Amino acid sequence: MKLAKIIRFDASDTRIFAPAAQEGHWAISGSFSFSGLRDDEIKGKVKQAFSNGFLSVPDFGYSTFVSVAQAKDEDIEMIRQALATHFITAYNAPSRQEALTAADAEIHFMAEICADHKTGTLLSLSRQLDEHGIKEQFRAHAKAENCAEQKLWQMVDDDDTELHSAEKDMALRKHTDA
Repeated sequence: MKLAKIIRFDASDTRIFAPAAQEGHWAISGSFSFSGLRDDEIKGKVKQAFSNGFLSVPDFGYSTFVSVAQAKDEDIEMIRQALATHFITAYNAPSRQEALTAADAEIHFMAEICADHKTGTLLSLSRQLDEHGIKEQFRAHAKAENCAEQKLWQMVDDDDTELHSAEKDMALRKHTDA
């Protein structure tokens, strides 16, 4: 089954979400985590998570992007059990069975979102609150085949004097011409 994993391109998620998801963890849409909020409570970091955050499992942090990945049976079971426990402890689910049923629904929903995408496809989401409730929109961002191995920049130590000015200019031109 295809599901989504947290991916992080930079440290921005650690500044805009509280808490931020751990890279490599599994992800679900997570809109349920905002179901009890009033409009006036959706501000600051909560607003960032509400507006465009996927919910990670098992740490229950938020992330801007996820990547479609193939989940093994043991991954799915871990997500299921962690979600069920979360539904009981954070949302007072009335029973373990009802929590597992809700977890299955969340996993199934994420699997539907990921099903038609290639592994490695990046997904983002946007949420809005209107008179009918929470509305989600998902976007796919395909990874271009021609840039899979492309080197975008070169890391150089501050003390490194090996690269002379001409070499730096040539390296910069090479990357911007690609």
